[in-house]
Amino acid sequence: MKSKEQQEAEFRSFALAQRDNLRRQAYLLSGDWYEADDIVQKALTKAFAVWKRVDPVGAPAYVRRIVVNVYLSHRRLAWVRRERTSDEVPAARLDPPQEGVDLRLAVVAALDRLPPRQRATLVLRYWEDLSVDDTAEAMGCSTGTVKSQCAKGLSKMREFLGDSLAPVRA
Repeated sequence: MKSKEQQEAEFRSFALAQRDNLRRQAYLLSGDWYEADDIVQKALTKAFAVWKRVDPVGAPAYVRRIVVNVYLSHRRLAWVRRERTSDEVPAARLDPPQEGVDLRLAVVAALDRLPPRQRATLVLRYWEDLSVDDTAEAMGCSTGTVKSQCAKGLSKMREFLGDSLAPVRA
């Protein structure tokens, strides 16, 4: 059995190693770097509370699911929707790629227009490159739900992006 200090050191190491990936995932879900920071902080707090019961091998998937759940519950709060006052995305702390910036911004803007569950499904399935089964596990739903949410979300993304995809298709 690990001591409390060992568990804290293990968690600290995990959080440092996974922080950027979790933050990027939260940003893709929320579309706001500041909200992403809040989501990751809440998710890591929840994970720390039960860390002694978390399997180290499955920890990344477990915490990724917590991030999705925190995001979805955060979206249900009415005050969060009222608090958004600007359409501008704050400056990213991560260095954006130099090529395809316009397309990336268009995709993120289109993601922002999707309902939260469709957005979460698309981010986990295509951006995080999870399988249908892993996405279903992370979302706490069936594989059929993942497939239908992906189909609906991709259809809306195509509608939103329209001509923005022309350079990609050529």
